[in-house]
Amino acid sequence: MIGLREGLEAALVVGVLLAYVHRIGRRDVAKRIWIGVGAAVLLSMILGAILTYGAYGLSFTAQEAIGGSLSILAVVMVTWMVFWMLRASGDLGADLRGQVDRALVGNGWGVAAIGFVSVGREGLETALFIWATTRANDISPLTGFLTAVSGIVIAIILGWLLYRGMLRINLTVFFRWSGALLIVFAAGVLAYGVHDLQEAGFLPGPFAPPPPEAGAFVAAWFGESAWAFQLSHLIAPDGFLGALLKGTIGFSPEMTKLEVFAWFLYLVPTLTIFLRASFAQERERAARKIAATQKGTP
Repeated sequence: MIGLREGLEAALVVGVLLAYVHRIGRRDVAKRIWIGVGAAVLLSMILGAILTYGAYGLSFTAQEAIGGSLSILAVVMVTWMVFWMLRASGDLGADLRGQVDRALVGNGWGVAAIGFVSVGREGLETALFIWATTRANDISPLTGFLTAVSGIVIAIILGWLLYRGMLRINLTVFFRWSGALLIVFAAGVLAYGVHDLQEAGFLPGPFAPPPPEAGAFVAAWFGESAWAFQLSHLIAPDGFLGALLKGTIGFSPEMTKLEVFAWFLYLVPTLTIFLRASFAQERERAARKIAATQKGTP
């Protein structure tokens, strides 16, 4: 889903750029767009390799601290991306065409920069979020990479079909519900990021004893009292049900109070605001369409 969602966004951007330069008779700059896209893909793969192998040799505490911090950063970036796409979907094509017009002044290499930045943004977000998701769900890096690539390949095919006019899909509905799913995934990544920071000792949790001078409220977040529930005897963490719940809604058979609190605090308001904004935007577009139709009626 991550590869499909992010890949389709990038494919739509590239499609808009290519279609516009062809329409204005500047086919010569299409190659430069592809150079920018290729550079962005290469940069994303380098980032993925650094995230996957760069932490080897560090202490356990350092690995958990870095993992938790980057997981939270991934949640922030994906949340920003989901809401940015919601706002930009209405005039994305016009915005990109305006950027191309300005970039064509001179030698035209600015168009390559547009392709690089547009695709690179999606690629970096994808690399970071896939890394955080595979880490949170105990998936091997190779498995995470291959499944993400499968989604990206599907996105490329869909993007090509849309570009050729051979396929029509309701992009509003697709981005709404794929965005909602990403928010659910992000809640699980956030909870796991909190877990990592608890293991590293940066946040209170069951891995550190309560301070001697702590009161009852503070002590409830340390030691054995910090667990919200421990259900490993009922749901095996490495079993099918445990893997399914963890990979979809971020539920783990053993979660601390702070993990559950962070999961709810992020998911409920973020998902509510996103869906309300999405449906409101759809109603606004429908109202504008009706108004335009009525205006054109004799």
